[in-house]
Amino acid sequence: MGDWHRFTGSTIAAYLGLVPSEYSSGGSRSLGPITKTGNSHARRLLIEAAWHHKPLYRAGKTMTDRRAQAPAAAAARGDAGNRRLHHRWMVLAAKHKKHTIANTAIARELAGWCWSLAVMD
Repeated sequence: MGDWHRFTGSTIAAYLGLVPSEYSSGGSRSLGPITKTGNSHARRLLIEAAWHHKPLYRAGKTMTDRRAQAPAAAAARGDAGNRRLHHRWMVLAAKHKKHTIANTAIARELAGWCWSLAVMD
């Protein structure tokens, strides 16, 4: 990814190709599939990681030990992010969205969340 500070929360998703393509003409605007531009390896990893937020997150012993070593602000931000992404899954499932479409939306939010953690003081 290089320097995280060159991105914002919204531009990181565009860099990774996790934003919808757009077909516009005059006053009409139509959104298509994701653009798939940028780093395909990072996009694939985010898509895979997003699937893990579908079930409710329960931290195991290894993650609990790692969280104890992290700064309190980062640990709290991580826990809140895990809960938020799972809640987003539940909202999209309640709206009867396709799982693959919902997963891409979760991956886009996960990219923004990773960016916020990377640039956090």
